[in-house]
Amino acid sequence: MDVLKPHAPPLPEFASFLAELHGVTRVDVSLVEMDERTESLKVVLHGTKINFEALKAHMARQGAVIHSVDQVIVETPSN
Repeated sequence: MDVLKPHAPPLPEFASFLAELHGVTRVDVSLVEMDERTESLKVVLHGTKINFEALKAHMARQGAVIHSVDQVIVETPSN
């Protein structure tokens, strides 16, 4: 996902915050671009049954917004 957030919190704290969301098992955050007030990030979340609306609300608590979702992978259990 492309995510825009203010400079605070710093990336490690923001990644840990995202990891608190139900279903998330791994968080990968990379800084793509920074201006004087915001940071553009590439965020990759791993996990199961991650609720997108809950994710947007969770990020909003840190002032972050999702600009785009670039890839989605859906796995189903094999029989």
